[in-house]
Amino acid sequence: MKNDRIKTLEQFKEEHYGKLTTPKRNKLEAGYDTFKIGVLIREARLEKGLTQEKLAEKCGTTKSYISKIENNIIEVRISTL
Repeated sequence: MKNDRIKTLEQFKEEHYGKLTTPKRNKLEAGYDTFKIGVLIREARLEKGLTQEKLAEKCGTTKSYISKIENNIIEVRISTL
């Protein structure tokens, strides 16, 4: 039996945020990209066995800033990348 209430992620996003290139959808997608960057930084840091503090030292920033990036509180500056 097929459940017509089940939607794909794309269908959900279109229903609640509109089609690609609409302002609301663009904001959603940009937020997701920011989130992914934080996750990738965290994964790479852990893979290298670094603490947030050690990574911050190497980047010339603070542990607090690294934490905020990894937790999607702020966007990473290009200079930090």
